[in-house]
Amino acid sequence: MAEKFNLSYFYVVMDVLWLLLGVALIILGANWLTDGAASLAARWGVSDMVIGLTVVALGTSTPELSISIVSALQGSAPLAVGNVVGSNIFNILVIIGIIALVRPIRVMPSIMVNELGLVAISSIALLAIGFSDFLGVSGERIVSRPDGILLLLFFCIFMRYTLAQAKKAPDGDALQENGGKHKEMSLLKAVLLILGGLAGLVYGGDRFVAGASGVAHSLGMSEAVIGLTIVAAGTSMPELATSLAAALKGNPGIAVGNVIGSNIFNIFFVLGVTATITPLPFGGVTHLDLALMLLASLLFWIFCWKIGKCIVTRIEGAILLAVYVAYIAWQIMMI
Repeated sequence: MAEKFNLSYFYVVMDVLWLLLGVALIILGANWLTDGAASLAARWGVSDMVIGLTVVALGTSTPELSISIVSALQGSAPLAVGNVVGSNIFNILVIIGIIALVRPIRVMPSIMVNELGLVAISSIALLAIGFSDFLGVSGERIVSRPDGILLLLFFCIFMRYTLAQAKKAPDGDALQENGGKHKEMSLLKAVLLILGGLAGLVYGGDRFVAGASGVAHSLGMSEAVIGLTIVAAGTSMPELATSLAAALKGNPGIAVGNVIGSNIFNIFFVLGVTATITPLPFGGVTHLDLALMLLASLLFWIFCWKIGKCIVTRIEGAILLAVYVAYIAWQIMMI
């Protein structure tokens, strides 16, 4: 009995160590990625927002993509869907909430109409699929292959639109938004920082999820709850670290663009690719989880919508965090 207890204690300690290692790698990778991406934005004459919506968002969404594909192929589809839904909830309620507490977020009016609109559309699309039973569709709630292909088509439209906007923006506007605060560096160094930062984020996120999932399993949490909470928070750590680092370094475009882009990537690209490979049952992902994902997007839009201001204040950031705390408390009560 004593030997079994000692072995269990050893596994818990190892899980905690992996978790701490993951956090360290994520923080280091976030700083490298932010510096490299900001330098690249200045060099190409595009805005921080565009870089955040594309290069940074794709990089920080890599953990969600890899974990969702592996989970689906290993027969854990509820974890794959829960990972995406939980990550999108975490991205807005926690990341935007924390950034706003640290430094109020100024959002350009065009972002609220266009990019935040796409976030809402992606949430509504997944909500419609998840609420298929309420819409009169018989059978199991599932993200089918046709659904996956349709999501990928939406992703292509999003990328086409973003790249078109980047080409239209004059160099002066990009430099004005960037604020001239970027470190000057060679193209090679910027690319190496981006690649090294992504490597740190991906491996760090993997180690964080491994450690956190081990602790969660030892506490007896279900697979769906783990996907919606522990794994979702773990795979969103790159977004949190990158956005927070960008905000502190005076690059709000990267911070906000990363969150918006990641949410769009998670539904249109991650779920699109994964569902195209294999259909994804929703399993323990409830209607409330999907509704909260859409509510988070609407709260972000409402808080931004102040005529002449377009700022998410510290109080509003605290409200977003409070909503997430209530959601987690509800999940724990349901265990």
